[in-house]
Amino acid sequence: MEKPRKLYVKTYGCQMNVYDSERMGEVLGGQGYIATENPADADMILLNTCHIREKAAEKVYSELGKLKPLKDANPDLKIGVAGCVAQAEGEEIMRRQPLVDLVVGPQSYHRLPQLEAATRAGQKALDTDFPAEDKFDHMDARPKARRAPAAFLTVQEGCDKFCAFCVVPYTRGAEVSRPATRILQEARELVDRGVREITLLGQNVNAYHGAGPNGADMSLAGLIWELDKIDGLERIRFTTSHPNDMADDLIEAHGSCAKLMPYLHLPVQSGSDRILKRMNRSHSAQSYLDLIDRIRAARPDILISGDFIVGFPEETDADFEDTMALIRKVRYGQAFSFKYSTRPGTPAAERAQVDPDVASDRLYRLQELLSQQQAEIQNDMVGRTVNVMFEKTGRLPGQMVGKSDYLHAVHVAGAEGQVAVGDIRAVKIISSGRNSLAGELV
Repeated sequence: MEKPRKLYVKTYGCQMNVYDSERMGEVLGGQGYIATENPADADMILLNTCHIREKAAEKVYSELGKLKPLKDANPDLKIGVAGCVAQAEGEEIMRRQPLVDLVVGPQSYHRLPQLEAATRAGQKALDTDFPAEDKFDHMDARPKARRAPAAFLTVQEGCDKFCAFCVVPYTRGAEVSRPATRILQEARELVDRGVREITLLGQNVNAYHGAGPNGADMSLAGLIWELDKIDGLERIRFTTSHPNDMADDLIEAHGSCAKLMPYLHLPVQSGSDRILKRMNRSHSAQSYLDLIDRIRAARPDILISGDFIVGFPEETDADFEDTMALIRKVRYGQAFSFKYSTRPGTPAAERAQVDPDVASDRLYRLQELLSQQQAEIQNDMVGRTVNVMFEKTGRLPGQMVGKSDYLHAVHVAGAEGQVAVGDIRAVKIISSGRNSLAGELV
């Protein structure tokens, strides 16, 4: 009997890359690979890369350089680069780093068996096409093993917004939505394997418009209501959304669908209308604030999360203060904030850049405000009872850790033996830490 080959996958970046890495592992599982957590044991190493941040490609080349001793020790080791850097760099990766055997873009993962076979035959394998066929039609053979109670599920890929700072339209392609029947089938399979919470993923997930069971386009809200019917699925989330696609039926679903959790990640990027226009965001600060008001009217306790870019080209002190003013009005429970970094090939890369020290100072001030808001909202949770889905044992003896409805990490001392992984239990919050809450079972 042939010895199973071992696959090591290192994932960078967004939740969609986490999902893609899992699916690539499943596809290669059909070729006789089993997962390993130790790259030194691997017969194939895949780096699933992200291209959002500055110098992403250089970081990949640095990581590849670290793998050279493993390749020297085992000439049969195959090394592959997947994801958005693979899409952007293509054969340049192989030219600059000859130890790479395989380069595959995000839309071609279903072709991995053929690419892997080519590497085993001693060939270099490259596929960064945007094929006409749907990759998910060829990636639907999931193993039936039990798994963690929370899972990601990609429903939409690509972006048509062309924000001036972003490479996603170039690396992930145009917006494409999966048919609802395929998503529902995959969701049921996940539930059969022990999943109780599903997070729907997309570059612009609320732009979802996949074919429904009757052939007509279905909105994200319509998909959520179909998922709501699945017995055993207890929680639904989605990310990442664009303000322009926050439709009325989706806002209404937040107020009336019990399985849709009271958490919404809705990036605004800037509070300055001038900068938003230069970003090509197609919304204003006031339209965003009005949208937040409508969402909170539907679900008053919803926790809002956001994204911010500071130091965008041509941003003035006044533009930055507009962003700070918007943050004070919204009051974010969580947020991700970054100093602008140029992405080659994007419109903003050609514009006058803000002094790096000025941008760093603005980022520090913005993050201080966001941290203060997060701490205040977490402190407000103390004394409240929330539902927690337990996901794993904690670092301390007897401790169990899970996520609240609001996506807060919650740890409960002495809960091991009283709750199991996957259980959803009422927990009274007794204290708040820097990035988590402590509670006790009710």
